[in-house]
Amino acid sequence: MSGERRARGGLGTPALSCLMVLLLATGWVVSGKLVSGTPPLAVAAGRTAASFVVLSAISALRPRTWTAIKVTGGRRGAVVLLAFLGFFAYYTGTLLGIDRMGASRVGLVVSLLPCITFVIGIVAFREQAGTRRVLGTLLAVAAALGYALEDGPARGDAGTGVLVAGVLFALAGTFAYALYGYVYRKHMSDVPPLAALPAVTGAGTVMLGLAAAVCVSPGDISVTQWAGVAVLGAVLTAPVFVISHELILRKGPLFTSSVALVVPFLVRLGEWAWGEADAPGPASLLFLALCSAGVWMTVAPVRAPATEEDRPLNPTQTERSTP
Repeated sequence: MSGERRARGGLGTPALSCLMVLLLATGWVVSGKLVSGTPPLAVAAGRTAASFVVLSAISALRPRTWTAIKVTGGRRGAVVLLAFLGFFAYYTGTLLGIDRMGASRVGLVVSLLPCITFVIGIVAFREQAGTRRVLGTLLAVAAALGYALEDGPARGDAGTGVLVAGVLFALAGTFAYALYGYVYRKHMSDVPPLAALPAVTGAGTVMLGLAAAVCVSPGDISVTQWAGVAVLGAVLTAPVFVISHELILRKGPLFTSSVALVVPFLVRLGEWAWGEADAPGPASLLFLALCSAGVWMTVAPVRAPATEEDRPLNPTQTERSTP
């Protein structure tokens, strides 16, 4: 299905992008609240399991997706790889990062996704690089690290080592998800997201569930905490999965990841409104602006050089006649 036909079948790309940003920002704030009292692996496993249940139920009620679901089920290797990159590695890295430096800082690291996607595209897929994009990537990474270190640790007893570990965890998860976008588009571009996601989230649930069973004691988590994790997965995460994968198929991984640039701003405002963080100071705002500028330099379209036919005529030239 072409991007044009896909766009006609539902919400337009701008509407989907805005909805994804709002859901992502809300999900980051809720995740930060949950991780403060719930083991990160339990949050990752629980939200993925809840998403799997919701997505599977919706797919089961749509007979037109059944054939595509069978096609996805036959691609076991791709499903396992996608589950590892997009769920196990991504959620483990980002939630461990949240536990060490807070949702706002991790959200800013994740906003580097367009830059990391750009680097992967150059190295693995031989996409063209330019001076502006390289400088933009370096600026965005430096600003994100500066923001995380300047704003101080999320926990009062956390030192610089804990903060650096949180940045590394978040970067590792972000890198995995950047690679996930390319792998998903390569192996699942011919099936709708609602046909591919049940299998991928199901495999991700198994991976995260096994890790949580080994590392987390279920008795340490209350019923209220499990309920919060379930709401996070079913109400916020599942719709984001569908929307983001639709945008990957319509516009590509780089566009989809660049949409998330506004999320750290909304997350910081959400934490401020919730009373979890102070209002951002001048230095924090400067780093946010620099990071935004760096990501824009990376994702902004590059104009192709004008051809001889397109260049304007010099005052001394006369327009050529055409028969």
